[in-house]
Amino acid sequence: MPVRRLRLILPLLALPSLWACGESAPDGPPPPSTEAEAAITSDGGAPHAELGRAIDGLFNASTVGATQALVIMKRGSVIAERYAPGIDAKTRLPGWSAGQCLTTLMIGQLVSDGRLRLDDSAPVPEWRRPGDPRGEVTLKQLLQMRSGLRHVERRPGNEGSVNQQSDAMRLLYLDGRDDMAAYAEAQPLEAPAGQVFSESGANAIILSDLAARVLAPDGDANTRRAAVMGYLQNRVLTPIGMTSTRVGFDRAGTMIGAGMIHATARDWAKLAEFLRHRGSVAGAQVLPRRWIGFMREPSPRNPAYGAGIWLNGAPAGDEARLWPGQAPADTFACLGEYGQFVVSSPDQLLTVVRLGRSNAVQAREAHERIGRLLALFPGG
Repeated sequence: MPVRRLRLILPLLALPSLWACGESAPDGPPPPSTEAEAAITSDGGAPHAELGRAIDGLFNASTVGATQALVIMKRGSVIAERYAPGIDAKTRLPGWSAGQCLTTLMIGQLVSDGRLRLDDSAPVPEWRRPGDPRGEVTLKQLLQMRSGLRHVERRPGNEGSVNQQSDAMRLLYLDGRDDMAAYAEAQPLEAPAGQVFSESGANAIILSDLAARVLAPDGDANTRRAAVMGYLQNRVLTPIGMTSTRVGFDRAGTMIGAGMIHATARDWAKLAEFLRHRGSVAGAQVLPRRWIGFMREPSPRNPAYGAGIWLNGAPAGDEARLWPGQAPADTFACLGEYGQFVVSSPDQLLTVVRLGRSNAVQAREAHERIGRLLALFPGG
């Protein structure tokens, strides 16, 4: 090959390496924000940077809505905690339907005391008239969301929230608001008792009414309110340590156990920890272990639901509300409208609480991000 031609080819052969030298390295994931770094006191075995980015993702308002609080506990200690501007560790936040977990615990204490019976027909006087098929509805069926009573919790396209057309909205804010139990108990059966699972906050209202009937049989609204609040405080909230909790009542004195319960994010986390420890606090058994076992046992009509809590043991599909195949099978959660998550993973010794305000699309994104956050942590 002529020398002149070789001199022209050699520089061309070098061009790819020169271009490579001039290229900037591909961008990696961004580092966690200053706020995320400040939130983490321990990574709990999760990759630190990935944990920080997961926390940032849950405060991305454009995708998940307004996250107001995030608390992560590992082995019973808070390892990460972050709040939105204007919110802090002392701010009481609504759990919406997550509060049904507390209603179920209160019923558990009444069953433990022998004042209610799990397999007996629910003691609603209007249902005990001869020929009324609602007389077949048991306390257990109410707890497991299979009462068969007519109730539409959400209209299609509004998963994770309620809307004006739903029975939940009518119950809480419209024609049922003054006497929610009367409204819920007046509904007919649309399926045989015990045969069909249907998510319904009305069940929790009926359960709250049954508690009031037992604790204050004279029926006076003020007496009902005082009796139920005293019992809940003494037998559930104070032993758990949920001292910040505030509970709403309607004008008839019925606890609004389907949603109007507020507590700090740390206190919501204490609820998850209490359930993770199967009803004990610092070694003291507050509720019988068998009751917590019942709560965490799949409903006969929906393997994704227990009693008052959602379960992760069901296969992925329409019924799954948690993270099958992504989080451990024993993971469970108290879930509320607008993206409230009170999650515990016993296998990972982990609790995660996210409270905020999300629409249906944002709540689904928050759900996905919490699943990815759980997957960061090792077992045990």
